[in-house]
Amino acid sequence: MLKALIFDVDGTLADTERYGHRVAFNRAFAEARLNWVWDEALYGDLLAVSGGKERIRHFIAAYHPDIPCGEGELDAFIDDLHAAKTRYYLNLLETVGIPARPGVRRLIKEAMAARLALAIATTATSEDVNAVLSALFGAEALDWFEVVATGDVVSNKKPAPDIYEYVLAKLSLDATDCVAFEDSENGFRAALAAGIPTLVTVNDYTIDQDFTGALLVTDHLGEPDLPLTCLSKAPWEPFRLVDIDALRRLHENWTREK
Repeated sequence: MLKALIFDVDGTLADTERYGHRVAFNRAFAEARLNWVWDEALYGDLLAVSGGKERIRHFIAAYHPDIPCGEGELDAFIDDLHAAKTRYYLNLLETVGIPARPGVRRLIKEAMAARLALAIATTATSEDVNAVLSALFGAEALDWFEVVATGDVVSNKKPAPDIYEYVLAKLSLDATDCVAFEDSENGFRAALAAGIPTLVTVNDYTIDQDFTGALLVTDHLGEPDLPLTCLSKAPWEPFRLVDIDALRRLHENWTREK
């Protein structure tokens, strides 16, 4: 029986990668007088690495291995860059705002009405997550989720299943009682490795990634006046939006076929 919905944040609840994190990284680089610019194409490649600090470290190793820093100095350099990026990102959320993806707010409200548990499983920092939830839904949204698991609570980030296993333990639920929502292959593989049936809503960065085995792959969750497009085989026709009834049917079908 379906008992809980577990959401990724960046790219899943809102398109924060393109319009938030990428912009903030570039502003942090400019502040540090670095001539680095992460355009949309490059940032799409860098998203293969989970975690902001990890992404910076990977970029340095791949593109600027000659930076004259010892290991301890490099750690401090990355920490400072990431702290500046976080400051710019939070400012963007407060001043510009980033809208929730279609269907997200509707589905969360429906889940609450149906008394399903809600949880967050993300590699983002707790500061980022609190800011995103408040910006998208208001400060009260912080109380909607029974578990908010962020990147600092586990050792291994997605695609490792650690963050999802942590959430399941906190919820005291079996993986088969839940549905996860992801937008990227790394996140999908993390949920899948934890045994959780997963619905994927892609974006421009992730549309060509491999989501074999997903419960469903769509362009978004859909609204009554904005139907979704199924990018995997539609489970039935017409399939226009993901609501609680549809999720229960998808979950039942998955359980039956498992």
